Amino acid sequence: QVQLVESEGGSVQAGGSLTLSCTVSGYTFCDFDMHWYRQVPGKEREFVSTIDADGESSYADSVKGRFTISQDSAKNTVYLQMNGLKPEDTAMYYCKADCWFDTKEHIYWGQGTQVTVSS
Repeated sequence: QVQLVESEGGSVQAGGSLTLSCTVSGYTFCDFDMHWYRQVPGKEREFVSTIDADGESSYADSVKGRFTISQDSAKNTVYLQMNGLKPEDTAMYYCKADCWFDTKEHIYWGQGTQVTVSS
């Protein structure tokens, strides 16, 4: 069973920084692409950033230039460095891992971690 465990989020003032981490444990049977999503109450979960198994990354326009995704393969951990935080970044942040294996897509989600940015 694959599990994703996210670090605690936190509360910061606008302009501040936070780093989230997500560690994959269990039987990792394939090379996962790792993603960060976020969600606020009443809205759909939205894409934030991706880093694939080859290390290629991409970002939502809303966070480009402020957030950086990285991974430590030896630790099975992906990070999301968030700088220049804005109140609109306030959300529950979720880590997602997915891969294709044996003709099926396997998707796993973390439990979510709250990030609150005050003005």
